[in-house]
Amino acid sequence: MNTKKYFHLLTAVILLIAACKEKERFSPNSSDKTPPGQVSKITYTALYGGARLYFTAPDDEDLLSIEAVYTNSKGQPFTFAVSYFSDSLDVYGLADTTGTDIKVFAVDRAGNRSAPADVNVKPLQPAFTRVAESIVVKPGFSSFILDWTNELEQNINVYVDFSYTENGEQKSYSSVFSSNLATDRRFINDLYLGPSSPVSVKVRVEDTYGNVTPDIDKGQITLYEDSKISKANWVLPNPNDTIAGVPMCFGDGLEGRNRYVIDDIIDRGDNLNFMHTNSRGRTGKSADGNMPWNFIIDLGDYYDLSRIVTVQRHSGGIANISRGQYYQSENVGIYNIYILNEDSNEWEQITQHKIPVPVGLSELEFVKYGEAGDMAYMYPDEPKYTKKTRWVRYEAVKGFSGNYTLDDANCLSEITLYGKKSNP
Repeated sequence: MNTKKYFHLLTAVILLIAACKEKERFSPNSSDKTPPGQVSKITYTALYGGARLYFTAPDDEDLLSIEAVYTNSKGQPFTFAVSYFSDSLDVYGLADTTGTDIKVFAVDRAGNRSAPADVNVKPLQPAFTRVAESIVVKPGFSSFILDWTNELEQNINVYVDFSYTENGEQKSYSSVFSSNLATDRRFINDLYLGPSSPVSVKVRVEDTYGNVTPDIDKGQITLYEDSKISKANWVLPNPNDTIAGVPMCFGDGLEGRNRYVIDDIIDRGDNLNFMHTNSRGRTGKSADGNMPWNFIIDLGDYYDLSRIVTVQRHSGGIANISRGQYYQSENVGIYNIYILNEDSNEWEQITQHKIPVPVGLSELEFVKYGEAGDMAYMYPDEPKYTKKTRWVRYEAVKGFSGNYTLDDANCLSEITLYGKKSNP
């Protein structure tokens, strides 16, 4: 027993001494003015807008880290570092594919830097120029659309400068969109311009390292015209009335009413202006379930449709400063739009739309977004009108909950349609 006891005690002492020595390795020594040895055997693998450096670190006992430093075309230095445990170091923000000089240092606990080891790196094409090359600008209805791809999903800013002449006056504006999505689509909205007022568009793209493309001229585009369709003559079938084989939804549950969806009044704060399925939206019978439910509208005349704006239930309190239920439970996250082919008496699907949930917003910003509504084109990839129709069917497919997987969307506040009167 005594031998085992002494053995354990001796082991503890040895470990303590080793720990103290290791601690000394990492203790800063202000009197140490001796730089560590130089980093050697540097090679690299090219990355998109960067490089992965491989190296051999010096053997100094007080070595802390390895740093790589370069200066961009604007004279701004960037430093990237890894601990001495690593054998590689990633460097990003390299815009020049013909080569960038990078200095690699070893740094010790006292902050001493070794003599630099130089390496010239030729990166692959950086993300910001790849995004710039992918941007497509096309006309929309009272708007224009920008599409781009960013397969590297790096943070970029897209700047849009556009100008046009309206009533003889030249007008110029700029917008900026930040994104890191693999594919993105953005709109410049509320441009009520006719064919005589084409829009000139230029774009440029910037990354987080200050690299920016020159202006890219996208030429002139002529926007499509549409207008809000009056709801004065709209008629709703009664709940569970069947139109071309599809029942009108039940939306009169609790405080909700179907008629509120077409009254041009949005649910704001606590005014309770929405439909509510009370979890039996398909027909009003609990046995038939809730979703998908169909909101069917007789427009009262024939129209060519261009886009739809939907507004969600808010119920955010009397002060109207909180998010409430916007982009959350009980609201519709995915829906389909159909028009009725009266010749065949069949519904024809036009589009499916998934409403994105905004991120990084304050409560008040959620209110602003929610009140503005969510706009979708009937043909989002190539904007155009539908063929003429009198009947429109909005099919609520899924709610926002459970990442758009649950059937808990009971509510909708408003539907607004845009388009033009059909030719006789």
